[in-house]
Amino acid sequence: MQRISYPKKEQWASLSQRPIVEQAHLLQIVDQIFSEVKLHGDAAIHKFTKKYDKVELDAFMVSKAACITAEKNVSKELQAAIKLAKNNIETFHLAQQEEKKVIETSIGVTCWRESRAIEKVGIYIPGGSAPLFSTVLMLGIPALIAGCKEIILCTPPDRNGKVHPAILFTAHLLGIQSVAAVGGIQAIAAMTFGTTTLPKVDKLFGPGNQFVTAAKQRAFKNGIAIDMPAGPSEVLIIADETAVPAFVAADLLSQAEHGADSQVVVLSTSEKILNDVDKAIQDQLRLVPRQSIAAAALKNSLSIVFPTIEECIEFSNYYAPEHLILAIDDYHSYTHLVQHAGSVFLGNYSCESAGDYASGPNHTLPTNGFARSYSGVSVDSFIKKVTFQEISKTGLQEIGPSIELMAEAEQLFAHKNAVAIRLKNNL
Repeated sequence: MQRISYPKKEQWASLSQRPIVEQAHLLQIVDQIFSEVKLHGDAAIHKFTKKYDKVELDAFMVSKAACITAEKNVSKELQAAIKLAKNNIETFHLAQQEEKKVIETSIGVTCWRESRAIEKVGIYIPGGSAPLFSTVLMLGIPALIAGCKEIILCTPPDRNGKVHPAILFTAHLLGIQSVAAVGGIQAIAAMTFGTTTLPKVDKLFGPGNQFVTAAKQRAFKNGIAIDMPAGPSEVLIIADETAVPAFVAADLLSQAEHGADSQVVVLSTSEKILNDVDKAIQDQLRLVPRQSIAAAALKNSLSIVFPTIEECIEFSNYYAPEHLILAIDDYHSYTHLVQHAGSVFLGNYSCESAGDYASGPNHTLPTNGFARSYSGVSVDSFIKKVTFQEISKTGLQEIGPSIELMAEAEQLFAHKNAVAIRLKNNL
């Protein structure tokens, strides 16, 4: 990790830069695959599945029987862990449901808002080197609570054409009916345009590598809503003298192992703590199976000394991390200063992995600084809010004259007339 001590604010912009992938070549690939999928549908899906996943499939859709029998290949212990996580995630997300509230804004003028589920959603589940069955929970549960009528799950097949059994088990546990062994850009393109096998969706969800992220942004340009412009995973940790260096190192590595393009950052008021964290990273890195990936991510990562915790938080707000860990004393005294972060973890025992799997809040979060303007996935992500208003005769008499004046001032006389004609005719 690169060590920086007491950087000036003029340096913050460069320090907040995420690892950059050469975009021109990436977008060229995305555009080629999108074009072919739009023109040739399933034939293009077969072509790119063979090219990128190294397997030829007779059919993309995973049968219900395969989802049921996947349970045999998932240990009882893992099944119990998934069910525990499911319960916590459901509990947290059920509390997000909003009751209708009817408001009288003026005498005779009542307004309210009702939720309507997005009818058809596509959820993308990475399944290559790290099959993220936890993301099935994080996306499937709020979609079901919201009441989405159709959920299409896409995830890449392995070299044998199979989907990881834990992904299938989790999908079946939730009652997701449509599971497709399609991954990468071609999966996003298929759900953008629709094919004979895969339907076009109304909104796309899910994490992925730079290619999937670019594909989702291209889907958005083609009229399909997306959850957020998320990219590679990241964590920022603020650690003071009360932090446990081994814990901090473990959290940094847990994010670094996601991919070489991930970024991890640790800030502290103590040079000693950062030195101890560096040592703990080296001790633990040797034990990480995805050691080469984590080591590559660490080359793009930062270790920064600041004079105060307040300045650490100020830099964090500038960086706007996906995950923020406050491994500091009396952290509750500082939470009000946090403005921009996807999800915040408080204290030495609130490890980021808990949020990834089982504590309850969603792990699908904004990255690359988008925490300034985006929230993580929630039940609200799967619904639209439709407003209603009912105006009585008395209500229009109450607000009508003001509407007429405003419409005339904007020179929109047909707007004025729509009120005036009602008032003149005594309704």
